[in-house]
Amino acid sequence: MHQQPFISFYLRNMYATLRNILFRYDAEQVHHFAMHRLQNACSFGPMRSLLAGYFAPKSKPVSLWGLQFRNPIGLAAGFDKNASYLRELDVLGFSHVEIGTVTPLAQPGNDQPRLFRLPADQALINRMGFNNEGMDAAKRRLADWRNRYPDATMIVGGNIGKNKLTPNEEAASDYVKCFNTLFNEVDYFVVNVSSPNTPGLRELQERPALEKIFGELQELNNGKAQPKPILLKIAPDLTHAQLDEICGLSLQMQLSGLVATNTTISREGLLTDRNEVETIGAGGLSGKPVRKRSTEVLRYLRQHTNGKIPLIGSGGVFTAKDAKEKIEAGASLVQVWTGFVYEGPTIVQKICNGL
Repeated sequence: MHQQPFISFYLRNMYATLRNILFRYDAEQVHHFAMHRLQNACSFGPMRSLLAGYFAPKSKPVSLWGLQFRNPIGLAAGFDKNASYLRELDVLGFSHVEIGTVTPLAQPGNDQPRLFRLPADQALINRMGFNNEGMDAAKRRLADWRNRYPDATMIVGGNIGKNKLTPNEEAASDYVKCFNTLFNEVDYFVVNVSSPNTPGLRELQERPALEKIFGELQELNNGKAQPKPILLKIAPDLTHAQLDEICGLSLQMQLSGLVATNTTISREGLLTDRNEVETIGAGGLSGKPVRKRSTEVLRYLRQHTNGKIPLIGSGGVFTAKDAKEKIEAGASLVQVWTGFVYEGPTIVQKICNGL
């Protein structure tokens, strides 16, 4: 028992040193390199058990939608797009992981480089563009993981989107395809209409488009013997009027929850040199700079739905203090992404033990 704090301290400091080296290389390549190394380690049963013991956070269960989350901290969509690293993320202590964003057909996403670090701001800019191997590949990996690790307690959400070439007026059919394909493999769904990296996608945050998408999904879901929770992920850049529409729609369509928020297109208040930011170009900004705004959106949603819609807080969560801020603003669960990149593999343990 006394060894774990020392080991956690050692791992955090070791990661800080390693991060300084890794940050010299392309961010997307480093992501795959690091996860493949963890994958190799976890392929050996005794090593996997040892790592799970090292990274295990305190149990802080959350019951939501009839699901049991072992702690409030999950991993936001975009990190494990193809359900490739579920075993490894389970070892690191995440209570839930959102795979995706998954689209019906495989697509390459935007041209590389498309993921950039802003260390001075502890932020990332990405314009990935829903690069993924498609819903059938995700389904196969999910089924394989569940068959190989039937005792795993990590919850898996399916973050679903439309293909780039699908016109907005036909978007609902893409969400329906993903819903039907992944239904038996995921524990809940998140409809992503808020990424800034697929042309025109954020137009689907308008009420008529959302009513069509959720109308079709809810009709299908209500016909199931055991319906799954369906949530909506929104952008931090919405006006109060747009947020009011979201709140009204959420109550009207009986959504299971809202995820607040996705990345921002704003570049206000950054410490990184303006020329460097302009050179990087378009993309969604995540990390510390979005923390305050995402919390403001959370608080607004809670107030204007009278607390009737469960919320997941995402945006700028690095520490237990950040997570507590989201929870106090109305979040039942909290998700990390950029914080994971900067803080390293002990982030779940650090946050849970500090709450």
